[in-house]
Amino acid sequence: MTLPRLGFIGIGLMGDPMTRRLLDAGFAVTVWNRTPAKAEPLRGAGATLAGSIGELVASVDVVMLCLANTAVVEAVVFGKGGVAAHGRPGQRLIDLSSSDPAATRDYAERLARACGMAWVDAPVSGGVAGAKAGSLAVMCGGAQADIEAVRPLLAPLSARVTHMGPVGAGQVTKVCNQMIVGCQAAVIAEMVALAEASGVDATRLTEALAGGFADSRPFQILAPRMAAGEFANPPWHLRTLLKDLDMAVAQSQRAGSATPMSALAAQLMRAHARHGHAEHDPATLVDAYRQRD
Repeated sequence: MTLPRLGFIGIGLMGDPMTRRLLDAGFAVTVWNRTPAKAEPLRGAGATLAGSIGELVASVDVVMLCLANTAVVEAVVFGKGGVAAHGRPGQRLIDLSSSDPAATRDYAERLARACGMAWVDAPVSGGVAGAKAGSLAVMCGGAQADIEAVRPLLAPLSARVTHMGPVGAGQVTKVCNQMIVGCQAAVIAEMVALAEASGVDATRLTEALAGGFADSRPFQILAPRMAAGEFANPPWHLRTLLKDLDMAVAQSQRAGSATPMSALAAQLMRAHARHGHAEHDPATLVDAYRQRD
């Protein structure tokens, strides 16, 4: 069986390891990135580097996106020379980014009208470690036939692919995921600072609480970094978590569903970002609570 030709746009913290896993699985992958230098290392891994979005779209069967936010997705798909200008019926677009659910539904309709391409929203959870290991959780929105068609393409990236409903449902599910992660990050920062202020060795919290009701992946990742004050090489950025919490609040307003905890976590992170931490590890939140001499 001939494998579909893949195009990957967005070679960042997540896009690079995902592309490498697709190459290792035997797929022919053409890549394009707004900053070409970031994509250059993939040439040695077997990827083809496209000179433009149009060149990429013309040479592939499926276009995969992993981009920073909703605005960038819109620019790449509908901007001058974007995917919509070059797509054709029979192609599919898989958006692995975390994008706004309402915008995603609108984009899918616009893309279908513009060129006949089908849209699958497939945001992921698991971070850079999950992307490298191929253990991401993928939550999908789209038509049943499209989801089944892309499952083999997502297999090298994921431990699990769940079809959540029509286009946009995957993005709503990712918003729900990030509500839990964001609120946990905020309270873990409070907890580590409280332990320190009370004379407890915060570096032992992860060991002490392992396996109990308070244990979680965010706790295992964030608490040791907070306690040690080690914030170099962040696994993700505070601005990304803030963006997702803002989308949760926006979606709650559309749905008429209250999200007071997520809104508060967003405001705490916004204040921390305004103090110069937008590009830093969310673990730096603990510094907002630490007592200063």
